[in-house]
Amino acid sequence: MYNLSPRISALWDRLFHWLADRSGVELEGIAHAAPAPLSELWARPDMGAVFMCGFPFSQLSPAERPQPLAAPVSLADWANGQPVYASHIVAARDKQLTEADLAGARWGWTVRDSQSGYNAPREFFAMLANRPSPAQTVGSLLNPRGVVDAIRSDTIDVGAIDAYAFQLMAMHEPDMIAPLRIVATTKPAPFPLLVAARQQSADIVDALRAALLGAHRDPEGSDILASLGLSAFAKPDVAAYDQLPIRARAIDAALGAW
Repeated sequence: MYNLSPRISALWDRLFHWLADRSGVELEGIAHAAPAPLSELWARPDMGAVFMCGFPFSQLSPAERPQPLAAPVSLADWANGQPVYASHIVAARDKQLTEADLAGARWGWTVRDSQSGYNAPREFFAMLANRPSPAQTVGSLLNPRGVVDAIRSDTIDVGAIDAYAFQLMAMHEPDMIAPLRIVATTKPAPFPLLVAARQQSADIVDALRAALLGAHRDPEGSDILASLGLSAFAKPDVAAYDQLPIRARAIDAALGAW
């Protein structure tokens, strides 16, 4: 989910090599680049530690869900020291859009099973006092890079970018977001979590989880976390993820689908 460039991918590779070493679990990195569907990745029976968006996780029954390992805690102010994230509503830097103009803007969205790229901007739009019905929308744009490209080509006026993805690009690929500015930030939601396949043994899951939750206390682990803009990994609050479908249904009732 967060392999936004070769440079950023290399940082994740370093984390997962460290995780394999500290946990004693052999992990093999497998490329799953866009546009390959993430749903296919999340269904794999050999997942060891894979990021999964909280919304599709929440839509599975407990018996169908992969096993939660840990959720990241960002160093950014919007996280407030908690394993949550948000979406930034972004526009072209040279376009004089204000938050008051967003009701009449052309909105881009990524994919319909995304919290950050679909539900979060719809929830934000639904709360605008002067919103029209329906909104002007363009989708699917697949991922944050698609949103950036659509803004740069003037296909859309605004779109939502996962605030952690934006943080990573600001840290390591500032040219990617140089044409953009943040107009607003959405309500927080539980951070995408690292999961293992349901079929993985309890020993493997326990070893991976313990290493991740202790990463901030390990000198090398702490250094890797800092390079990724993270302070730690935290135990996921599954009940918080279960609130996401409730929020989505409220948006559907107020706004409908884009």
